[in-house]
Amino acid sequence: MIGSVAALIYGIASYFVFFVSFVYTVAFIGNYWVPKSIDVGSESGLMPSILINVALLGAFAIQHSVMARPAFKRRWTTIVPAPCERSTYVLISSLLLILILWQWRPITTTIWRVEGVPAAILSVIFWIGWLIALASTYSIDHFELFGLRQVFDAVRGAAARMTAFKTPLLYRLVRHPLMLGFLLAFWATPHMTAGHLLFAVMMTGYILIGVQLEERDLVAQFGATYEQYRRRVPMLMPGRLGAK
Repeated sequence: MIGSVAALIYGIASYFVFFVSFVYTVAFIGNYWVPKSIDVGSESGLMPSILINVALLGAFAIQHSVMARPAFKRRWTTIVPAPCERSTYVLISSLLLILILWQWRPITTTIWRVEGVPAAILSVIFWIGWLIALASTYSIDHFELFGLRQVFDAVRGAAARMTAFKTPLLYRLVRHPLMLGFLLAFWATPHMTAGHLLFAVMMTGYILIGVQLEERDLVAQFGATYEQYRRRVPMLMPGRLGAK
């Protein structure tokens, strides 16, 4: 019982770190309210800034991809308790995200800048992107996705839940609405700087690679059911714009 309570405290703390870092990231990317953002902060030389930013984003992408794989999870749960596996993933991801927010080097050369109605439209798309990302987590199971469900089940003594394949709401339009939301939020800005462009390009590359790895795992887990879903629903762009 003591162990399960400790796991619960750990899971809640991990979720809190995630929540704070997520909220700050929205403001960071949008250049809203915070003292240091994607375009505001201490600047270094061009090449040092590029190298530091690439290293930060690369570390985040590698951790996200490696720790999400089933083979890694099987080995990892021989070290950490199974109910804490997801919370640990969330915590490490959040700490790496905080490192990006802390050590990011702005590169403020303007790539594009728009004003008036186009700027307002891009700002709306930015917020729609974050709304889609957040809504997609609740469409499946937000609390399981971020590790809280597992630690609460451990306290109650409930058995580990089997993951059922389901396609609620946004998942009927695209297979990865969470990633679609992120892409909209990363790219929709009235003022695109070179640093923001570097962030958007690298995160887009990570997303495109990451969804391929995730889909490979989902096919292995759900077989023909997921293959049929892939044929029926586009990956990231809804409607005729979508592609397998």
